[in-house]
Amino acid sequence: MNELPRLQRRYLENIVVFRGLSPHTARGYKHSINAYLKFASDPKARDLMVSSLSKAGFEEWIRYGKLERNWSPKNIKNHMKAWVSFLDWMIAEEILEKNYMRLIPVPKQPKTLPKYLSKDEAIRLMDWTKNYPYDYKFEKFRGIAIIATFIFTGVRKSELRDLKMVDVDIENQVLHVRLGKCSKDRIIPLNLSLIELLEDYLKERKRLKKHCPYFFTSLRQDSQMGENVIKRLVLKLRAKSKIDFYPHLLRHTFATLMLEGGCDIFSLSKMMGHSDIKTTTIYLTATAHHLQEQIIKHPLNL
Repeated sequence: MNELPRLQRRYLENIVVFRGLSPHTARGYKHSINAYLKFASDPKARDLMVSSLSKAGFEEWIRYGKLERNWSPKNIKNHMKAWVSFLDWMIAEEILEKNYMRLIPVPKQPKTLPKYLSKDEAIRLMDWTKNYPYDYKFEKFRGIAIIATFIFTGVRKSELRDLKMVDVDIENQVLHVRLGKCSKDRIIPLNLSLIELLEDYLKERKRLKKHCPYFFTSLRQDSQMGENVIKRLVLKLRAKSKIDFYPHLLRHTFATLMLEGGCDIFSLSKMMGHSDIKTTTIYLTATAHHLQEQIIKHPLNL
């Protein structure tokens, strides 16, 4: 008998070991797979079986998610993507003959512009970050370094947390993102404003004799910063500053401000780690100010 929870464990190990997907991506896939297993499982049965999978079952789950849980088209697409991959793996392993999820149309995704902070809002957020009443000096310098790194480099939350000391090259003014999304490495230049704030954090880190290889460390232990540190920091700053932001919005902010400052789309695409430059072009339409600056380039403009 093929029990789905057992197969799920094999599949998740496979995508990390053989396909090179990040543990962060694997956790996302695991969440989507578990969501369906929980929905479809019979409380009286021990485990859901492969033979119980069907197109009708998946359609019922998606209808439930949309109508009862208010899933967005993006939520549905992500859940479907995880199951398409899982079922494809089972077919390759000759456990299953048909990928039922591929028979279900993916909901049309709305083309919304990314939300971001304006230049003034970004400056105000940095001011609040520097003046927040932290309990500990180390916590203050770490919080400032975290928010500044988001705004000045556009890294993802998981990428920031996984940075190691060797990845932050202050001397050569470069940040190395290793095994980012889709297991890609990239480099991002460090500007002088960010370097100054990172050096303040490093001095405090050294004072507390932190030797952990990870750049951002725990407050009380000499270990990698916990997963909830960024979440708690953002909640504190949002409450004090009244600025509605989250880590990925700061990534959008970085991209938009870079374009407004004159950065070319190709360079920005490399810094963002986008596989396709088309993904980066959405930021070109994010701000009317940038478009207004471009329209003066018309050759007949007086």
